[in-house]
Amino acid sequence: MRVLAQGKIEQLFDILNRSTELIQKAKDQSYLDSFIETLGFIQSDDEEDDELTEVDTKKLTNIYADFNPDDFTAETFRKAIQMAVLKAIRVDTIQANYQLTPDTIANVIGYIIAGIFHDRKELSILDPAMGTANLLTAIYHQLQTSIGVTPTISGIENDDAMFELAADSVELQKIHAELFHEDTIQNVLAPVVDAVVSDLPIGYYPIDANAKGFATHSETGHSYVHHLLIEFGMKHVLPGGFGFFLVPSQLFQTSEAKQLLKWMQGKIYLQGLLNLPKELFANAAAQKAILILQNAGDGAKQVDPVMLGEFPSFKDQQAFTKFLTEIDDWEQTDLL
Repeated sequence: MRVLAQGKIEQLFDILNRSTELIQKAKDQSYLDSFIETLGFIQSDDEEDDELTEVDTKKLTNIYADFNPDDFTAETFRKAIQMAVLKAIRVDTIQANYQLTPDTIANVIGYIIAGIFHDRKELSILDPAMGTANLLTAIYHQLQTSIGVTPTISGIENDDAMFELAADSVELQKIHAELFHEDTIQNVLAPVVDAVVSDLPIGYYPIDANAKGFATHSETGHSYVHHLLIEFGMKHVLPGGFGFFLVPSQLFQTSEAKQLLKWMQGKIYLQGLLNLPKELFANAAAQKAILILQNAGDGAKQVDPVMLGEFPSFKDQQAFTKFLTEIDDWEQTDLL
């Protein structure tokens, strides 16, 4: 079954890629823009494009001659779109914030969420920096499979191209989602949810005036955007709800961390910080961790002990499974 599924992903990617390359060459534009046009094309009954020659239109029609979206599962669409975005990043040399959260990391975050919310019949999730919504939709499918819950999902994204990719991806996966095309730091009227999850962009937020309303803003100069997004996220979590953030491993070792810790005092519990394997990152400075926060209220308490540690290599299946078992024990014995 796995071979067949992988074959379907490659089959779909081949269709999307050939269409994208044809449009890219015909219009002399980026692979990413051409891919966005492709996703629009496959959702439309209209096969006409005034900017394409008759010859190119015929070629495009031939590419889609045997294409039927119903032949592909939602996960197949997600993974094929993921492959195309990865190609766009390489071909167009796109900035770092377009990088996708690898499925290996998304699966680990989804596993932790499933363990905490294993007895829930309903679950709402928000990603305040959703990018192309790959992490959000990967977790959506994982929770459906692992604990039988179809979450209500919402996401916010400011970048035009990433938002368009997210909207198309969600549509093609037939997922009902509430998506906001806005700058999160301008305090979007997003829903309050059971859990927030996000692979946070790292760096400085450029508009100081927007950051002033945040307790985590810097006293001098620009504020860290990942601090602001953590604060925004936890403000949109219900009492006792959780935040799961992909952050720099050195999050609490910078001078700016004092503001973050001060804001957390008394209302946000630091429940876990799990470093991801070093092998996944170019250097030690780029290493990331999964930060687990919990809002005070609804019976929540500061867990003792806090879950600290580093995942073993994902290649060492025995050690990796053992570490997941330790997380299970911590969730059930100490956290919940």
